[in-house]
Amino acid sequence: MACSADVRILFSVGPGYGLMLPIVPLIWAARIAGHEVLVATTAEMPDVGARAGLPVVDVFPEHDVWDALLRGITSEGDSPEIERVAAATGLSEAYEKVSQAGNPFGLFTLTMTEGTIDAGRAFGADLVVHTTDHVAGRLAAAALGVPVLEVGNRISWSSRDEKFRNGRNLYDDDDVTLALRDKLGIPGGPPRVIARIDPRAPSMGGLVADEPDPLDGIPWWSMRFVPFNGGVVVPEWALRRPERPRVGVTLGTVVPIMSGTSNLSAVIEALGGMDVEVVLAAGKADLADLGTLPENVRSAGFLPLSTFLPTASLMVHHGGSGTTAAPLHYGVPQLVLPAFADNPMSAERVVARGVGLSHDPATVDAATVRAMAERLLTEPAFRAAAREVSEEMATQPSPSSIIERVVPLVGA
Repeated sequence: MACSADVRILFSVGPGYGLMLPIVPLIWAARIAGHEVLVATTAEMPDVGARAGLPVVDVFPEHDVWDALLRGITSEGDSPEIERVAAATGLSEAYEKVSQAGNPFGLFTLTMTEGTIDAGRAFGADLVVHTTDHVAGRLAAAALGVPVLEVGNRISWSSRDEKFRNGRNLYDDDDVTLALRDKLGIPGGPPRVIARIDPRAPSMGGLVADEPDPLDGIPWWSMRFVPFNGGVVVPEWALRRPERPRVGVTLGTVVPIMSGTSNLSAVIEALGGMDVEVVLAAGKADLADLGTLPENVRSAGFLPLSTFLPTASLMVHHGGSGTTAAPLHYGVPQLVLPAFADNPMSAERVVARGVGLSHDPATVDAATVRAMAERLLTEPAFRAAAREVSEEMATQPSPSSIIERVVPLVGA
């Protein structure tokens, strides 16, 4: 194995923006510290990682597993695309069981594990870093016989939370992992886990101090969330402080595909009638249904949130984990219209901490959005709470300090 000053670290990451982007600062930290890194992912994420200056390997090339997942969720009945992708692994029966159990992430495990193992072996990995929701990384570490650093990439929940554990060990096998162990000859049992990372601020449910996991004694470490939303040529207007309150609006990358942009209608109508400057960061979403945008709305397409959040007074969004965490980092109040998955949990955390408000997007109207936005812009308690969380996050260990801490333990 390499010495502690030259560790080869394989980062195993799921194929979605919300799964990949939160871990990029940790990968940068490892590279800056002088370690060799390789990111194992697929779908659009190899391009995203490469644009972030990272060495990336596509572990399931010629198939867009993320697109297959979305097609399976949005279409009625069985998805031919999912069946085709699952068949490419030779484990369609295992995926069918996982599909029936409502575990779409099983598709990532099935399609990405073998390629991740092959990449890690060719790379000579000494350590695997994987996100909590990405089982392919855990199985790859077991196959390679190397330790693991497990990193939470959610600001709304962690596998520390009792309701997500249900009394089960985090490494219990299901039909997919058992089938993969059999097919690929992966040894039974979990890899050695050096630590698990919780990126939440203590007042948002995170760690106050290191603590052992109650099920297996593995230590939990806190880590500061550092926002990364991609690179961009920063527009000149974003660098200037606006003359009136700047309000950011986004639905992320998944909601427009799953539900369209109808939720934006009430938001744009409400904000269009207020004395604010609106930055609509809608990516590639089709905005035709919104009609002609009000004069105070700037349609910015794809624009990383960190570009304009330092000068923003409010962020309106769908409750994605990274989208919730970025305003916390900058001390900006939030209005959350939660969509699905863990979005409602993000909204619950925001409201409970007093950093924002939330409303069901299915029943919200322009008058309600306007009333909530006016509260968030004028009542100082929301801004004060958001700044408290931002200051709290700044005291958490940085990604660089996590790398410094874990590397000496790799060969222990």
